[in-house]
Amino acid sequence: MINLTQVLVKTIDETLNKVINDKCSVSRFRDGEFAMLMLLHNLRFQVIDTRLSLRLDEVIKSQLENHIVCLPPVFGDVDCLSDFWTWWVNSYGNMLNHYIDMNREYYNSYMSRLYLPSKDKSKVKALFDKAKLIWNNRDIVIVEGEKSRLGVGNDLFNNSKSIQRILCPAINAFFKYDEILDEVKKQDASKLILIALGPTATVLAYDLCIEGYQAIDIGHIDLEYEWFLQGATELCPVKNKYVDGSPDGIIVGEIHDMKYESEIITTII
Repeated sequence: MINLTQVLVKTIDETLNKVINDKCSVSRFRDGEFAMLMLLHNLRFQVIDTRLSLRLDEVIKSQLENHIVCLPPVFGDVDCLSDFWTWWVNSYGNMLNHYIDMNREYYNSYMSRLYLPSKDKSKVKALFDKAKLIWNNRDIVIVEGEKSRLGVGNDLFNNSKSIQRILCPAINAFFKYDEILDEVKKQDASKLILIALGPTATVLAYDLCIEGYQAIDIGHIDLEYEWFLQGATELCPVKNKYVDGSPDGIIVGEIHDMKYESEIITTII
């Protein structure tokens, strides 16, 4: 059995530096991806799918030169073991023997979870400023759930050159995977692809990398930025945005934002 505390996981800062300097693609694994990979249980926004499990298995074992696999820092740092991750490791950790390579260095899946999980909030602004360098002066395509609305109502992507959006199902996006992949491949490979689509994003970033794109499974970075701006102390609703796992439920309002609507190039429902 592997010792999860000895898995080599880079820091968030090292991970951001790698993405900025090498313009590599990113696939991230957290509890949701592991649930799909190991066929443990359904998620609120994605039911178990055998094909998804097989694809995640391919991604976590992949060794592409310009693509990094990210794991939670809890695997390399016992100090990061929150109550949730302590329970998770005790419950499922022994099932990871088949997937984790102890001779490999992994990067940090919290590269887009920069605020709430951080114990030292004094470094958060600097990390967000660094993350923004990933898309600085880049044409970006955001592939997101239809109610995610990354960057709407804040300045997270204001330093990008342009923004286009492909809206996808908020629930069970993987069922539309082939259609989503084909739609993204219509875009010029010079564009940066940012994906917020649960476990589907983990696979999509990998496949797009193979096709010559820089694609990043960016996850919850927009919500983390919203909570940072609010000074939130725990996960909470964000107006007009899909927040899975919010204690008050999923709060979604309708918006009428001409800029946002003009950015939408395709809707896949």
